[in-house]
Amino acid sequence: MEFCDECGSMMQAEDGLWVCTSCGHKQPKDPEANYVVSEEQEVSEIIETSSGGETGLPKTDAVCPDCGNDTAYWYMQQIRAADESETRFFVCTACEHSWREDDH
Repeated sequence: MEFCDECGSMMQAEDGLWVCTSCGHKQPKDPEANYVVSEEQEVSEIIETSSGGETGLPKTDAVCPDCGNDTAYWYMQQIRAADESETRFFVCTACEHSWREDDH
């Protein structure tokens, strides 16, 4: 699994490159490394939302950068090294746009 050096999102394999689906950053694959490419996500990585439905996630006051709504669901996930703080993720309660907040 490779993560983008620019934004930290998971990258996808495309020919001889790793391509970030969030920011478009590209980097070559290491020709010496062995990779297993999978289209599936683990169940623990998927957060299901449905319009007007409850996600089971807590809510907080956070302004959505897309629609300006002032309420969002939130969760935290460890995506960097264990000695660094977790990343906070938000999902807008109105338009379901998601964004993240890092401490750095």
